[in-house]
Amino acid sequence: MDQTTVPSRPPLNGVDTPRLLATINLVGQQPELAKFQFRATNRWQLGTHSRTTVESFSGASGEHRHVRTFEFDADHPAVLVGGDNGVTPVEFLLVALASCLTAGIGNIAAARGVKLSSVESRIEGDIDLRGIFGLPTEGRNGYERIRATFTIAGDAPPEKLQAIVEQSRARSAVYDAIANGVPIDLRVEAAREAAR
Repeated sequence: MDQTTVPSRPPLNGVDTPRLLATINLVGQQPELAKFQFRATNRWQLGTHSRTTVESFSGASGEHRHVRTFEFDADHPAVLVGGDNGVTPVEFLLVALASCLTAGIGNIAAARGVKLSSVESRIEGDIDLRGIFGLPTEGRNGYERIRATFTIAGDAPPEKLQAIVEQSRARSAVYDAIANGVPIDLRVEAAREAAR
């Protein structure tokens, strides 16, 4: 067996483990299949309220559509002069981090043959909002610190469960983007004003 081949395991934790490991083996042999582009379209609603739509993505050498269109509302709460029509954008960042780490834990545990009975997390982020209000601050506009606490139970010793969480952190795309930053290209296109 070469180094890129991972032996198969039965399905576990709701993960189609044979398919997961077959995908890992295939991508190990054809790395170009790992190139993906995810997309989101956002439209302002009113005030600080916006709605983001996610429909399709590209990857594995093709275009793909989700089984349905997903929509997410974001807003600011009343205390931040919003209508509270959705969670704040910075809370979505915490959702993304928790979801990515938890998905990784499920997959990694299944690949290692560990049956999980529960995985819960609490993600907290500390932020000073003076910068986004245009007020003087020595801090940054984004989170100053994020804390993630996982409570995990399964049929493995605590050190193995800890190693699963650590491997998920090491492989998480969202964790990597937050911890290391990512270049963002911002372009503005002037739109024609809609007829009244």
